[in-house]
Amino acid sequence: MQGPGIARVLRLRSVLALAPLVAWPLHPAAAGQDAAAASSAVAAVQSTAPTDRGDNTGEDFARPVNTIQLYDQYVTAPRSGGQLGTTHEVTTVTLKLRADQRIDLPGPWKLALREDLPFDAKNPVSAANPSGEYVNGIGDVHAQAVLIREIDARWTIGFGTRLYAPTGDSSLGLGSGKWQIMPVVGVRYAMPEISDGSYFEPQLWYDQSFAGDPSKKNISNLRFAPVWRIALPDRWFVTFYPSPDIRVNYGDPIFGQTGRLFLPFDFQLGRKLADNLTVSLELSVPIIKDYPVYDFKTAARLNLTF
Repeated sequence: MQGPGIARVLRLRSVLALAPLVAWPLHPAAAGQDAAAASSAVAAVQSTAPTDRGDNTGEDFARPVNTIQLYDQYVTAPRSGGQLGTTHEVTTVTLKLRADQRIDLPGPWKLALREDLPFDAKNPVSAANPSGEYVNGIGDVHAQAVLIREIDARWTIGFGTRLYAPTGDSSLGLGSGKWQIMPVVGVRYAMPEISDGSYFEPQLWYDQSFAGDPSKKNISNLRFAPVWRIALPDRWFVTFYPSPDIRVNYGDPIFGQTGRLFLPFDFQLGRKLADNLTVSLELSVPIIKDYPVYDFKTAARLNLTF
């Protein structure tokens, strides 16, 4: 009889020992502590989620906004001097007025429209300008339409095309003399772990000429821009490869070409001066210029968003 009695006592002691553990979660104070702990855990997860709502300067391919941009570009490039074996450095200054418009479509889609009106001043040597004097006028105007879809807070995709019209005087070197179509596809990957507003955004373009002056060179360029934007304190930012200037030429060769690849080092530094005003300066020099697009490029941008 003593054996079963001792067993019942041991079981009773075990139940009494576990009772506080069972009853503790039912206590209001304990429940409140658990709720607070759970809320803190959720907040911690949310704080590391990629919200990516940093400053938009009006140059983000996959986050279009209504923008007016004043663009001033300076480029030097070697070209034929007009006589066999001679080289003439051509300087091109382009002042461009750009307008971007965003149209919100049903669901997660957006339509980004762009129109560019360039004014060029350059000194090419040609039959119409044998002495290489500076000439100026309207360049080839172009327009662009891109469909954007935000997949989630981190990923966005976009695809569309750009169309160039041969409005520049090709006899003076102010235009290509060709119609050009340039399809594009891009992917945006937000990187808020670095800073709010930082992202990696590779873009692939293909520039193909069609129609126009048959005496002018055919254009067929694969172009790439591995855009990497890093948002810095005090509304500064730095961008690597802001322009699609990495090129592989599949079209007619140009003066001085020894291969297909043009690979520059392309760098931009800028600052958002106000909620709707941004300034930036881009510098670019070639690393590989088997396909000699330019020797030096600088571009200043003034963006007004609204």
